[in-house]
Amino acid sequence: MPAAARETANSRTRLLTATIDLVRAHGYAATRVDDVCAAAGVTKGSFFHHFASKEDLAIEAARQWDQGASHLFSLAEYHRQPDALDRLLGYVAYRKELIAGDIREWSCYAGTTIQEVHETSPAIREACAVSIENHLLFLRAMIEDVLREYPAGVTADSLATFMQAVVQGAFVMAKARQDRQAALDSIDHLYRHVEMLFPRSTSKKRRKPR
Repeated sequence: MPAAARETANSRTRLLTATIDLVRAHGYAATRVDDVCAAAGVTKGSFFHHFASKEDLAIEAARQWDQGASHLFSLAEYHRQPDALDRLLGYVAYRKELIAGDIREWSCYAGTTIQEVHETSPAIREACAVSIENHLLFLRAMIEDVLREYPAGVTADSLATFMQAVVQGAFVMAKARQDRQAALDSIDHLYRHVEMLFPRSTSKKRRKPR
């Protein structure tokens, strides 16, 4: 790829990354195009070369967020666990491990944005909803594996939705209190809930949240 083309692609990526970071920190409404350009180190002219509007930028950022999250979770070590329940518990434990640093570093771009624009911008809402639904598909597949080995009175869809509601709610509580402990405690309760849904022999090794 020619150097000019690489720089064009890099500036687009920087704009999307800056948008995700700023929206997680300040919200969609408070994030200005000028702020995004400054954080990305590009001109406003470059911004309009890539995106027609702030709304267009937010939609594309949702797609980048979805791709990044899918890649992150696909590489997690819990996938190596041979037992389906260990993989699901490992997923919950991994969600807790990700809660580190400032709230803006581990909160969800899609969840943050959708709370703010669900009525005012259907296009952004739908783009963020795709990201959330894709993660639910990923989680449902893990739960379906568990249900084949450990039958329980739940459906994969209902449990996946509940688990994601807990995680998103944990982010909101942490923001409300400005304290990540609210999120950590919520994930601990979620871990215990999953354990109680799928009881098994205590002789099996379990991966506990740290």
